[in-house]
Amino acid sequence: MVKEKIRIQFDMMSHDLVPLHTIISEKERGELLKKYNIEPNQLPKILDTDPVSIFIGAKSGQIVKIIRNSHTAKESIAYRFVVESNE
Repeated sequence: MVKEKIRIQFDMMSHDLVPLHTIISEKERGELLKKYNIEPNQLPKILDTDPVSIFIGAKSGQIVKIIRNSHTAKESIAYRFVVESNE
């Protein structure tokens, strides 16, 4: 099934409630997996059809780094493994 491009009506990444999402490099990926001694599929998942995944161009198999503002730690970093949607 061919995935449709979402027509962007506004820049969702500039919204206050959407944290910064970036695709990490292969080097960063290796360092992350080695640091935590994990496989990519052990990370929380994000679908490749998620609007933010589409917006940043994330493909299945990549890892997305999410940086959120935190009141207690200034920033909170999370990682998501991009998986293909069943749709």
